Amino acid sequence: MTAATGSSTVSGRIAAASTGRTVSVSLFVLAMAGVLAMLLALPGETVTTKNLNDLFVLLDGTHRVVSGQVPNRDFHTALGPLAYYVPAAGYWVSGSLGAAIPVGVGLLILVLAPVFAHVVACRLHIALALPFATFVLFILATPINLGEGVTSLSFAKFYNRIGWAALAILLVMYLPPRRVRAGQDRLDALCAAGLTLTMLYTKATYGLAALGFLALVQLFDPRQRRWATLAIGTVLVTGLVVEAVWQSSLAQMADLLLAWQVDGGVRGSWGQIVDHLLGNLTDYVLLALIAGLALMRTRSVGDALFYGYCAVAGFLIINQNFQAWGIITLHAAAVVAAETILRGVADIDPPGRDRWSVPAGAKLLVLVLVLPTIVHSALALSLHAGAAVTRSGQEIAFPNLDRVRLAQLWTWNDHEAAKAYLATIEEGVGVLADLDPGPDGVLVLDVANPFSAAVGLEPPSGDAAGLSWGRTVNAAHFLAPERMLADVQIVLEPKPAPSEDATSPPSAAESLRNLYGPYIAAKFDLFKETTHWRVHRRREPRCADGCRGAVTLPPMTGAP
Repeated sequence: MTAATGSSTVSGRIAAASTGRTVSVSLFVLAMAGVLAMLLALPGETVTTKNLNDLFVLLDGTHRVVSGQVPNRDFHTALGPLAYYVPAAGYWVSGSLGAAIPVGVGLLILVLAPVFAHVVACRLHIALALPFATFVLFILATPINLGEGVTSLSFAKFYNRIGWAALAILLVMYLPPRRVRAGQDRLDALCAAGLTLTMLYTKATYGLAALGFLALVQLFDPRQRRWATLAIGTVLVTGLVVEAVWQSSLAQMADLLLAWQVDGGVRGSWGQIVDHLLGNLTDYVLLALIAGLALMRTRSVGDALFYGYCAVAGFLIINQNFQAWGIITLHAAAVVAAETILRGVADIDPPGRDRWSVPAGAKLLVLVLVLPTIVHSALALSLHAGAAVTRSGQEIAFPNLDRVRLAQLWTWNDHEAAKAYLATIEEGVGVLADLDPGPDGVLVLDVANPFSAAVGLEPPSGDAAGLSWGRTVNAAHFLAPERMLADVQIVLEPKPAPSEDATSPPSAAESLRNLYGPYIAAKFDLFKETTHWRVHRRREPRCADGCRGAVTLPPMTGAP
């Protein structure tokens, strides 16, 4: 056998082994995604232990979408449309609002899994690909806010986990493929564009970070400039196509501008900013260690810019979220650094040097970063699945939300607060249930409006999915009452809690009353009071331009 033949045989074996590892990683990712999707979807229940009002905000938006409304066109929201269309897809599959979010997230996992599989399989060593893919999939699937306890079950803010997971996988694409295959650039461009569009249409902050990363690759990495350019072009073309159907991009920008004005662009006091830095200090230190080892070998300015971008962009995102921990861009950057070390150690270290310690240390550091979250998330997801299968907790006995359950899992304070809140909603549902026909166009002067979804009413047009004081509305920046209440027939105003007095700072509900109260007094009549609510009815038929026909309400007892 000649030397050329032997070399060709060795190259063939290496290529076959590489292909086998790629296939194995891909199959693992797809199988893991399937298991997690089934754990979410098959029980067909939403179990929550906290953040009930935030959950109701999402279910209200989902109800609006399945009722035919279009986000930003028919109702105001600072979130992207996918934050509502994902659970709407879950509703269309399950037929239940109570199962909409877990089923929708399960479907999204199955859609994104091939993209995740392609990226990690072709760019990461198997020892990094398997734990990192597991880490990202668990983040996407587990119904807890990052940084919170195992028993803090809630699908509230599930859109943040979508953003973190998609951004983490996209950042791994900073690495060139370990072995270039036919059509690699086209596949990479499609994956990058798909991840970026997912983020843009879920929550804008993640989408902006994704576009910044693509620009970084396009400008500073000639090896991958082609797929980055194709990805940016694909995002732009797709955005134009979506706008031709959606026709609400300008409205979304206006809603985002309003939210930006409310929170001043960067949410949180200096104390909270310091808390975010300290809460994620361990991850920053570990990233600095592993990135430092990688940069000692590559001496690459582009690599240094990438690590810095991950550290800064991730911090800016978490400072916009209600999270104490979980800058997942740090984990993605650490994986990139570890892979860089694994690729370069054989070429840089002199022959005969003991090389095993550096790559082994890089793998170990990555495992230290991701394993605690994997275990934590696995416990929380198993707890949710177990509680859903056994129908644990209190069923929320509203006609359309019967598959939502409030559980008490060693979460006494959260549970008591949620029960008290739920009691007020039950009272309001009782008021609306007494009306025949049902009063379409119900608005609540509170964070969430669960009533349209709970009772199956047609939601009003032109109002907002969630009125969160200090986040989407404040005394200086708000939707004009003439606009927000134009299609509203009934306003439910929460009554002050007993603790609210002249010396207490105004609550969010009281602040909303101060903002919209004068318009309500001018256009609505107070016709019923209960323990927790003042119920106002529009004095004259609505039916302004673009509104539905007015609903005639029967007289009610108990009017003042």
